[in-house]
Order: sequence, then C-alpha cells, then structure tokens
Amino acid sequence: MKILEKIAVPVVAFSLLIGTSLSAYAENVVKIGSIIPLSGPSASVGLQAKQAREMAVEEINAAGGVKSLGGAKLQMVYADSESKPEKGVAEAERLINSEKVNVLTGCWNSGVTYPVTAVAERYGMPFVVPVAVADKITDQGFKTVFRIAAKDSWWTRDQFAFLKDMETEFKSPIKKVAFVYENGDWGTGFATQWKDLAKKAGYEVVLDEPYPSTATDLSPVVQKIKRARPDVLMLVSNAADAILLTNTLAEYNVKLKAIIASGGGHADPSFLKATGKNSAQIFDIVEWETDVNKAGAKEANEKYKAKYGQNFTGEAVDAYLATYVIKDALERAASLDSAKIIEALRATDLSDGPGMIVGYDKVAFDKTGQNAHAALVVVQIKDTGKGMERLTIWPKAVRHARYTPVFPMSAK
Repeated sequence: MKILEKIAVPVVAFSLLIGTSLSAYAENVVKIGSIIPLSGPSASVGLQAKQAREMAVEEINAAGGVKSLGGAKLQMVYADSESKPEKGVAEAERLINSEKVNVLTGCWNSGVTYPVTAVAERYGMPFVVPVAVADKITDQGFKTVFRIAAKDSWWTRDQFAFLKDMETEFKSPIKKVAFVYENGDWGTGFATQWKDLAKKAGYEVVLDEPYPSTATDLSPVVQKIKRARPDVLMLVSNAADAILLTNTLAEYNVKLKAIIASGGGHADPSFLKATGKNSAQIFDIVEWETDVNKAGAKEANEKYKAKYGQNFTGEAVDAYLATYVIKDALERAASLDSAKIIEALRATDLSDGPGMIVGYDKVAFDKTGQNAHAALVVVQIKDTGKGMERLTIWPKAVRHARYTPVFPMSAK
C-alpha cells in the first residue's frame, strides 16, 4: 500500500500540473469561428475576407493580444460555406460543438448568414456579421447577432438618391430602369427594394431579370436588356457573373445612360483585370474605397497590398474591422463567457483605432444589432492612364479631387 501511495502522489501532482497547464493555455487563446465561401461562386470574396482577418489577427496578437484576458491570442478557425445555406448551418454547428469557438463571424452570403443566425441564437453564441446585407438578418429580434455593414435597404436607398443627384447635377432625366441580379437572397433582396423605390421615384421598370450566378452564358439576359432599352441598368452580381455581364454588354454594344452596380463582384479585384476598358464609367456603390479620406486607411491598404498583391475591397475592410470589433468587445468583457461577450458587443462604441479605416465615424449597434452609423459611397471606374481605377464621386462632399463624373455614359 505504501508503495502505491508513493506512486500515486507524484502521478496526481503531475496530473494537476498538466491540467493547470492545459487550462491556462485554453484561457490564453480565443477561438473565432469564421464561416466564409472558400469555394463556389463567391470564393474570391471569401479569400479576401480571410486575408483581411489574418492581417488583423497578426496585428492584434503582435500588439499583445487581449490584455484583459492575460494577453490571450486570437485564433481564427475557418469553415467553407461553399455559398450553401445548409453547409453554413452544418459548419456553425461543428464550430460551436466540436471546435468550441468563443465567437462566430461571417458568412458574407446573405442566404448563408440568415440561417446561421438561428444557430447562433439557439446556442447563445455571439455572432459578428461584417457584411451580409439582407435586412432580415437583423430584423428577427435576435440578441446574439451584430452587423457592421449597411443593410440592403440602405444600399438601395442611396443608389436611388445618387441617381436623382446625377439627374439634377447633369440635367439629364431618367425615365426607364432595368433590374438584373443574381437570384440568391442578396440579389432578390435588392430587387424587392428597387421596385418600391422606382415606383416612388416615378421610373418605369422595363426589365426585372434574376439569373443564377453559376451561369456560363448571359447573352440571353443581355439581349433582353438591349430590347428593353432602359436608361439605367442596376446590377447585383458576384465576380464571375459581373465579368461575364460586362463583357457581354460590350460585345452586344448596349447603349445606356448609366450602369449602377452594388459592390460584390463589381468591387472584386479580378473584375477590372478581366473587363478592362469594358468597365469604364460603371458606377458602383460600396462602403469603402482606397481614396477614402480616413486616418490610417492608406497605410492599411498599402500593407494589405504588399501582403496579398491587391487593394482592400469594401468587403475585406468590413472583415478587418469586424476582427477589431470582436477584440474590443473581448477587452471590455474580460471574459470568454458568451453572455458577457454579447453584453460587451451590445455596448460597443468604437470610433478610433486600427480597424476604423471605414468612411463612417463609428461602430455602435442599435437594439436590433445593426450598426446605426454604417454609410456608403459611390465610385466610378475610369481609365486614368495608369489602368482602370475606381474613384469616389458621391456624396459630392467626398468626391475625388479634380474629377467630374461622366453622366450619361459616353460611347466607349
């Protein structure tokens, strides 16, 4: 018995030591589950979001991590949604139950984000949404969901406000509009808003055409646009279909007063490379552009470009900011308890620091979990002599210096 006691004492002591060590390690890492499309039609946007998060995590960890948690380091745990709602839900369950993440973020696609919000709410898991825009994401009365970007009713509202301002500034009236959009939650959500706003503005809708983002031939859609003869074409597209539509519109020589896009594929770095001069004079509404006049924005973009070979996009900036919003909430929560993190997110009032390179002044969530301060800008694509570039032109107060927008579009 004495021999067994002598053996048991050091074994128990060793076990306690190992247990303490593992516990301390667990407390020194904050696991963030990031659900993004890394394959499928939105893969390029997912990659940009991943890169932006990685850059933010590197910066936060290098600066000492989450100090209120003893310098805990952030660790991103990625899951590929493939832009499929059912895959996003399954990955959310896995991240929560198997990976034991402390916070969820994602999912870019509104059609994926919306059902994942229900998973987060059921488990009481804080869920920070950088950019998925469907209004219904924050209209459910959920307590765990916080969105940083503007919702689609704000995007469409500002698209029509911009259009009215262009009519007034350039004395060129608009009568007929066409709506062409990917047929997921994102596109159909925009289209629903467009129809209501067009009616209020007195515009005639001459085409309302959804299409699948996976389409490899959009010439039938472009032929419909040409036959409808709209003054303005409004688009919601992912990268591959934005490129295909733009080049097909040029091929069929479709004449329009304006093309107004909605970020996403039109803001993707691959878009300008693949469309070249065919993209000239397209308008695009986004939350951010490289010429935004905000402290730290130029430096952050240069760092991102040096690391990844391309400029920040609005979606990437939202993912970058979301990581800093999570870090800020963790600092104030000083705990990995979900309820305390949610309480800290609800009290967010972030107006400075490395993540705040967006065009608006603050991140603060209203009672629905929507950032009430998110704002938008419109850019126009122009050949500056250094290639095709995106220049901020609206609101007029933030217009790129010495640039007058082209409206209506001139012959290319």
